[in-house]
Amino acid sequence: MYKALYREYRPEVFSEMLGQEHIVRILSNQIRTDSTSHAYLFCGTRGTGKTTTARLLAKGLNCTSEGEKPCGVCDACRAIKEGTYLDVVEIDAASNNGVDNIRELRESVKYPPAAGRKKVYIIDEVHMLSTGAFNALLKTLEEPPEYVTFILATTDPGKLPATILSRCMRLDFKRVPEKTLIRGMADICARKGIDVSEEALRIIAANADGSVRDGLSILDQCIAGGQVQIDADSVLEFLGISGEETFIRMTEFVRKGKTAEALLLLSEVLEDGKDVIQFTQGWLNHYRNLLMTRFIKDPQDLINMSAENIDRIRRQSDALELSEINEALEELSRTHNESKRSSQPRILLEIAIVKLSSGRSEQGPEAMIKRRPAAPKQEVLRETPAQKEEPAAKEEPAEVLQEEPRADEAVQQEEEPAPKVTGYDLEGVWRAVFDDVEAGKGSFYVLATDGSLTDISESSFDLLVSREYQEKMAENNRDLIERLVAAHTDGRKRHMRVRTAGGSASGSTDHRKEAARKAEEILGIKVEI
Repeated sequence: MYKALYREYRPEVFSEMLGQEHIVRILSNQIRTDSTSHAYLFCGTRGTGKTTTARLLAKGLNCTSEGEKPCGVCDACRAIKEGTYLDVVEIDAASNNGVDNIRELRESVKYPPAAGRKKVYIIDEVHMLSTGAFNALLKTLEEPPEYVTFILATTDPGKLPATILSRCMRLDFKRVPEKTLIRGMADICARKGIDVSEEALRIIAANADGSVRDGLSILDQCIAGGQVQIDADSVLEFLGISGEETFIRMTEFVRKGKTAEALLLLSEVLEDGKDVIQFTQGWLNHYRNLLMTRFIKDPQDLINMSAENIDRIRRQSDALELSEINEALEELSRTHNESKRSSQPRILLEIAIVKLSSGRSEQGPEAMIKRRPAAPKQEVLRETPAQKEEPAAKEEPAEVLQEEPRADEAVQQEEEPAPKVTGYDLEGVWRAVFDDVEAGKGSFYVLATDGSLTDISESSFDLLVSREYQEKMAENNRDLIERLVAAHTDGRKRHMRVRTAGGSASGSTDHRKEAARKAEEILGIKVEI
């Protein structure tokens, strides 16, 4: 039966461990001096060797060799490897997380080891235990019999009660460096007779993100294709991510403002089966590489690429302004984070491409105002004396307003220019709106950079956008935007007036409608115009 690489090549002695030298040094010394703790807590991200190290410690405590322990060849070591050793008990807390499971464990602790010197309990994913189970474990964990050792392993130590943490010797597992991963995978490939290029191993190690198990799983996937030679292109194909050539072309299209070509290239990439979130991450990493080559002469160790690709990236970096690289990093980073929570990540990436290629990715509303044509003067907001002398109902008679003097007063009051409210940082208010947790409930995230506040008065505020669809988006989210602006000003809910750059304003051109709405609030009757 075929065994996965991470199982077939699991370390059997401490010297075979990849990384975690600090932990190996501590445990080896404790076994040698017979000063091991009664309870350990192994913390760290997935695939960094927590369970493997727990088994090595269990072997070392029961190894019968006279030399370095564990030896990996004695009867006890072989039995623990095969999972048949009676005195080493592994428990998956994800599926055995109840009080009854821990009570059974406490009962078995009372009995001395049957074959070895120590009885070892390895509890994996211990943070999944229930509160009752933790409480049941406390006393036993604090004062177990001398022949018992507990090893708790978790990826989330923050979920463990402080009473458990204080009873254990905590060892934190670090992410394994890429160089160490590459060395370990190259050794495995040599043993299996697989010819693999160094660039392919670099790509695998980069995508493993410090996890030995993830790296070996990717390598296993590449080997499973039946290839005796593995190069960078085959790894990219198996991973479903794009090569550097694609990112260079995409960046070039964006740099030259070729929006259509950039969108078509994205479509081609996705039609080939590439994952949009992986592509966004890869493109973000490409801009990071552009930044590294700008400041570092020999960045091979930092960006894990061939010398030829580094030269191509450096040439492209020289053609870009530093501000362009920074803006792209910020835009793509934000897009990547939002894509993880969105059901339409492709649309988010397409919006990012449009912004970057049209030079609209600068942060802050004032940057958007600089790139838009100046908005036309809001003549409707300021009336001349001649206009005030003419009755408002001359063009369209408002029958109800003429019959009700109080409504007429409301109209006159609304048509007077509202006094401006000074002291507000318009950019700061708009930024605070989108930093608000409640903003995530809306569908108007595009307005964060493509919209800006241009005025806040006593009764209203003006929103400037650059596209008609953004105006509709703002209107559809009117109530939420008005509430958020109120929350980040003085708490007063103001009427939003939306203006498209180069066009008219919705909510501000026809004051009579707004006046009618105010009159309805005051009089409690239907006012028609």
